Amino acid sequence: MIEMDYDGVLSEKVRGIKPSGIRRYFAIAEEMEDVISLGVGEPDFKTPWVIRKAGMDSLAKGKTQYSANAGLSMLRSEIVRYLDRRFNLVYHPENEVLVTVGGSEAIDMCIRSVVDDGDEVLIPEPCFVCYDPIVTLSGGKSVPIPTRAEDSFRLTAQELRDKITDRTKLLILPFPNNPTGAVMRREDLEAIAQVLRETNILVLSDEIYAELTYNGRHVSIASIPGMRERTVVINGFSKAYAMTGWRLGFAAGPEPVIRQMTKVHQYAIMCAPTTSQYAAVEALKNCDDAIQMMVDEYNIRRRMLVDGFRRMGLDCFEPEGAFYVFPSIQSTGLSSEEFCEKLLHAQRVALIPGTAFGASGEGHVRVSYAYSLNHLAEALKRIERFLHSL
Repeated sequence: MIEMDYDGVLSEKVRGIKPSGIRRYFAIAEEMEDVISLGVGEPDFKTPWVIRKAGMDSLAKGKTQYSANAGLSMLRSEIVRYLDRRFNLVYHPENEVLVTVGGSEAIDMCIRSVVDDGDEVLIPEPCFVCYDPIVTLSGGKSVPIPTRAEDSFRLTAQELRDKITDRTKLLILPFPNNPTGAVMRREDLEAIAQVLRETNILVLSDEIYAELTYNGRHVSIASIPGMRERTVVINGFSKAYAMTGWRLGFAAGPEPVIRQMTKVHQYAIMCAPTTSQYAAVEALKNCDDAIQMMVDEYNIRRRMLVDGFRRMGLDCFEPEGAFYVFPSIQSTGLSSEEFCEKLLHAQRVALIPGTAFGASGEGHVRVSYAYSLNHLAEALKRIERFLHSL
């Protein structure tokens, strides 16, 4: 009998992908007692009751069949009304909207539908951890564009222009940003659009944190003249409606792109969970107030963390979106990995090293404020004790 050679069986692309740097710290923390984790990017609020009830009602009525591949028509119609009402974006529910299993699947479907072998994908960093691996699995080449605190971690038109080649196929625009909390204002997006309108580059605009903004409303690049036909907007229900476990997202964009994404989705997934889709209809119709309540609470926590880190002597960019702060720890002389490991073992506080979000995250750590004020206050005390011990 021949012994199995798993190295010869498994995909080289998959074996070459590093495991998530976020999950590594969760695994370490789970083995320790009295750990305060500020690492999870998940709302600590329960899904609003009316949303949960809508999901339960759909089950009680036996609505447990597959939906259409693209999603329930009633949900796609509500998504279109929502995008128009909240972000001045106009789409057709029948052929320009796809309901997916979380925003993550929408990202995957978009990249796989666009990228061929050797195509280049521009990715501003630091950023969410999934983009580069999906590009790699699709045969493409990720081209990072480092962003800097002195630019408020925003992508600039010149940085974009400098990275474009004749192989550039896609720009991922991850704003509001995880992990920095940076946002792109209208004037920033207009400068980016001016560059892109002279190219055949598509934009994947990951707007999962669009509702979680402070100091003004979110602006989508798809609302900038000449950009709707060049942009696939990715969004979902996990962050704004505290529906992480419901696994529901969506993509909206030009019909030729959405048609191909739906085809891949059809073969890979079939359809998003039906119960979640019925619950999402209720979310879009009646939960604007719940969003505002959560945003107001996050804003209090945001100020608390920024002020706390600055009081400790750490430079801390003030985030304008999402629910993360990204303080600099360069003054400690430790790398991001060293800082997080030493803090975890010395004070039982779990943060995520900035390098988990790309090489340009070195010298920073990501801190989530999707936790109670008491939880955050205790974490700040422990971090301050750790700094004093250095």
